[in-house]
Amino acid sequence: MSHPVVWFEVIGKDSDKLQGFYGELFGWKLDANNPMKYGMVDTGTDKGIKGGIASASDMAKPGVTFYVESPDLQASLARAERLGGKTLLEPTELPEVTMAAFADPEGNVIGLVKAQQDG
Repeated sequence: MSHPVVWFEVIGKDSDKLQGFYGELFGWKLDANNPMKYGMVDTGTDKGIKGGIASASDMAKPGVTFYVESPDLQASLARAERLGGKTLLEPTELPEVTMAAFADPEGNVIGLVKAQQDG
């Protein structure tokens, strides 16, 4: 079964500065018109994956994270732990997606999102 990378996220201390940096660097348009000021990235093309740029918080530490779609978040977390990873966020339901996260054996954070139901 395939587990595609479906989202990226850049988290830092100053989201306004980071959004300006990446917008200027790559010509991206960012929409942060939301209560969390989460900058939704519009790269201007259908190629690649979508992503966001935001400020660090208790749940989101500074760094770059990619998110992998999984049909069974708990099974993916269990497999990651068997292979030497560590669960950081148990499956958590959000308004549009269920997500989880783990650290790989080197401490890199990888996000998981539950596959959306078609129809």
